Amino acid sequence: MGAYMGYWILAGILFLLGTAVSGQLKRKFHKYSQIPLSEGLSGKEVAERMLHENGIYDVQVVSVGGFLSDHYNPANRTVNLSPDVYAGRSISAAAVAAHECGHAIQHAQAYSMLKFRSALVPIVNVTTSISQWVLLAGLGVLGFGGGNQTVLLIGIALFAFSTLFSLVTLPVEYDASNRALKWMETTGLTHRAEHDQAADALKWAARTYLVAAISAIATLVYYILVFTNRSRD
Repeated sequence: MGAYMGYWILAGILFLLGTAVSGQLKRKFHKYSQIPLSEGLSGKEVAERMLHENGIYDVQVVSVGGFLSDHYNPANRTVNLSPDVYAGRSISAAAVAAHECGHAIQHAQAYSMLKFRSALVPIVNVTTSISQWVLLAGLGVLGFGGGNQTVLLIGIALFAFSTLFSLVTLPVEYDASNRALKWMETTGLTHRAEHDQAADALKWAARTYLVAAISAIATLVYYILVFTNRSRD
């Protein structure tokens, strides 16, 4: 029961941290979405310009539903922008659009960390769906007595893939933001104040991935400590 309570306490703390960072990101996005980009380009136009100036003509820029649902899909080579970004002509729209194009450039240039993360996707899709259940079974939370060390160890191994994926995601996301900011500055798309605002918006977006990585590491370490302590008993 002690392990059970410890798990939920840790989960609660990490949830609050993630909620705080996510809330700040939404506030930053809203703030900078009210500031028009001096060049007057929409997110779609920013994306197409960045792609073309980097020699990429086989990636399509499309609009998808949702809020901050922006992403690059390497499978069908599309930059998917949420409505506020696709049609928006603000600092936020430009920053997010350029960031997603940063991923397209990574793909075109065979950026090693993006290739590694893509290779992990099918594995993580499987392990993520079952790891928590296996871990809880190993802890004895699901009614299997005091738990089972072998089952717990299997759960830890499965969860380790999700943790690795979160860690690999960090350099991928930070690199995409750096590519975006460098391009916006060197092409003159953003002036000094605009550049700083775009950097601030992308900084908070990156912190959501940082929190996810910290959460994954903390959770993995927790399970390892539980396993180690039980092995000593």
